[in-house]
Amino acid sequence: MSIKPIAVPRRLLLARVWGFTLAVTACTQSAITSATPPPIAPGAARIWVYRDFLPSESLNATDVMINGSQAGQAPASGGAFYRDVPPGHYLVAARSWGTDVNQTANFNLTAGEEAYVKIESLRAWSSFGDKTAIERDTFYARRVPPQLARAELAHMPINPGS
Repeated sequence: MSIKPIAVPRRLLLARVWGFTLAVTACTQSAITSATPPPIAPGAARIWVYRDFLPSESLNATDVMINGSQAGQAPASGGAFYRDVPPGHYLVAARSWGTDVNQTANFNLTAGEEAYVKIESLRAWSSFGDKTAIERDTFYARRVPPQLARAELAHMPINPGS
């Protein structure tokens, strides 16, 4: 006894795939915007955190910490988020399996000032294995000059609630 596969009309299959793609896109787009963020509130400062999509590097998201508290996630697909904070001293770090030097951004902010921190990955930093290579995520939080950061953020999705 043989089992015959059920033939699904090609148009029906394409319609289902198309519908699913539209539904997923609509859900994702609702939280992400490329609109101009609101101005910084008087007496506050702003920390921007962003990550480029680099398919040759880690394809894992990482938690981003500001002064030890989780502030958001840097997705592997790239994107940015910001946090308005009171003036003061800040330490921005990305959760990382590998440990290296200079993995954090450490700076002071005054009222009205913005800081830009880029999350970078170096997956080969923590790797081992003779016959099979095993690579672990090593992330870095790097402070970037405002001019360069604004140019990199120009075409990047912003998720204010990340």
